[in-house]
Amino acid sequence: MRFTTTSQAAFCQVVCRAVLAGLALVGHFGAASAAEPASKPNIIFILADDVGYGDLGCYGATKIKTPNLDRIAREGTRFTDAHSPSSVCTPTRYALMTGQYAWRHRPGAGILSGVAPLAISPGTVTVPALLKRAGYATGVVGKWHLGLGEGETDYNREIKPGPQEIGFDRAFILPATGDRTPCVYIEDRRVVGYDANDPILVNYQQKIGNDPTGKENPELLTNQKPSHGHDMTIVNGISRIGWMTGGKAARWVDEDMADTFAKKAVAFIEQHRERPFFLYYSTHDAHVPRVPHPRFRGSSGHGLRGDCIQQLDGCVGEVLATLDRLKLADNTLIIFTSDNGGVMDDGYQDGTGDDASGHSCNGVLRAKKGSLYEGGHRVPFVARWPGHVKAAATSGELLCHIDLLATLAAITGQPLPAEAGPDSYNVLPTLLGESKGRPGRDHLVSHTGGFPGRLALRQGPWKLIPAGG
Repeated sequence: MRFTTTSQAAFCQVVCRAVLAGLALVGHFGAASAAEPASKPNIIFILADDVGYGDLGCYGATKIKTPNLDRIAREGTRFTDAHSPSSVCTPTRYALMTGQYAWRHRPGAGILSGVAPLAISPGTVTVPALLKRAGYATGVVGKWHLGLGEGETDYNREIKPGPQEIGFDRAFILPATGDRTPCVYIEDRRVVGYDANDPILVNYQQKIGNDPTGKENPELLTNQKPSHGHDMTIVNGISRIGWMTGGKAARWVDEDMADTFAKKAVAFIEQHRERPFFLYYSTHDAHVPRVPHPRFRGSSGHGLRGDCIQQLDGCVGEVLATLDRLKLADNTLIIFTSDNGGVMDDGYQDGTGDDASGHSCNGVLRAKKGSLYEGGHRVPFVARWPGHVKAAATSGELLCHIDLLATLAAITGQPLPAEAGPDSYNVLPTLLGESKGRPGRDHLVSHTGGFPGRLALRQGPWKLIPAGG
């Protein structure tokens, strides 16, 4: 495609304005144009981890089978120009929850450790807080990675502030990531299975306690060995980032993690079937360490990573089956997407880095997780809402996870305060396939690399990327 001098000049003007304004691009566009539905729908937002643009069957994958995610695309709309706000985990989650780019706010812009304080200030207008105000039951299940507590997190007492201080009624979470300590679950501010006689200590600066480590005791790495880093405390035969001691009875079993989260997600739906609910289901798959349940091991044509994505698809299938069984599907908006692009070798010798199956996790897109090129942040995004989101449709409209706040405000008829979600656009017309001639998102700021990190600016078909991506 050739661009005229006029279009080039327009793009340069946008770049100059954005730079001079500190990239202060304000959203909420189109908020007045979307009518509130007759009844508030249930809302399920499923955020996968490190699942790339080319990892699902509905996006062209052949080595990985994803019938349940393909079903959402078939019964809803598949978006081909959807983006995560960042090409790494924490900043995407921060932006998703707040409608504000993480590079504006230091605590949310980096990849947080397992002892980092809560990155979102209580009182911030967040997605769950907005929906709670609208009368929704709100719950989060799965990976959190937004920090917990004040100062360094103490896992031996009630842990707050956390999810419930920013709008969630219920929370069953993994504090940081599967490859970071502490390797415990938290339910409603308390460590699950906590034993006061075996206190939990976590440190990211120096070793504590006498637990074996991957560096000192490689013979104990019976489950998975690191390819780089990831050589600290061993839990379940896998060495992690960070040291921990104590909490033996509370430590998770990696092979059971996906099932544990799926059961909690289903239970939340069942318990709140009689009122509108919002479920933020944040899966661990396909983040490292990739340790699928035995029934999924060897099930794909893409090694352990593919097995984990098929496991993820199975968990999504349980959610869909629950909606069908409870006759909730017709009044439920379900969205599936990923926190950033895919990656193969991400710290463990799981065979994915040497995969010869021919599978490309990001399809034809350049680069991977962590990059400002498209492979770092253009992600799968499928949505289903019978009678509202068009079925068996494909949309090339631009949208971003950061738009969730303003869009759900429009769906539920909730006004947003002027200071809330400054970067969030109401893309409901795009979601419903009615964006022709209506305002929507026409630009995007992509982020990677902490605070303030590195940024790329997209305007229409033009994209400004700093050297090196």
